[in-house]
Amino acid sequence: MDIAVRVGENLKAARRAAGVTQRQIAAELKKYQSDYSDYERGKVQLDYEKIVYLCRRFNVTPNDLFDFD
Repeated sequence: MDIAVRVGENLKAARRAAGVTQRQIAAELKKYQSDYSDYERGKVQLDYEKIVYLCRRFNVTPNDLFDFD
């Protein structure tokens, strides 16, 4: 599986577990909802700043997002 798709799936699960919508997170990132959706679908790769922000926001580690043990 492509790493961007895997990260997107894990990001989606973390967001849902946090009980927030794509629109809410997109607003926090100053992005459109459709742009954020591209992250979750693995269409666009996240930059380091967004990875760090989202990990903190969803209380997960980068290992959780990237599926590393």
